Amino acid sequence: MDNNNKPTGIKKLFCACIYSAKGLKACYQSEFAFRVEVWLAIVLIPIGYLLGESKVERVLLIVPIFIVLIVEMLNSAIEAVVDRISIEHHKLSGFAKDIASAAVLFSLIIFLVTWSIILL
Repeated sequence: MDNNNKPTGIKKLFCACIYSAKGLKACYQSEFAFRVEVWLAIVLIPIGYLLGESKVERVLLIVPIFIVLIVEMLNSAIEAVVDRISIEHHKLSGFAKDIASAAVLFSLIIFLVTWSIILL
């Protein structure tokens, strides 16, 4: 450890993994949309793998699923930070939440377009 008692090396990597696991668990427990998307991912990832006729198609079918999950987690994080600051309605708070929600919508569009182009 360095002078500030912060972990380094392997211990730092281990701690980062623990924090990530806590984040996944918290998002899963508190966000309905994320739970739905996780269960859809569990179903769609194997389907995407099986339906892809090449390695490139498999990647193109699977990656958008992870993009949706990532963007949903970022959306949840933005909402949590905004709510932490104040639960009162504020124009900028609504602006931030709406943009994060729009990002989720765009990630879903990426998913739908990619799957449609490859499978239809």
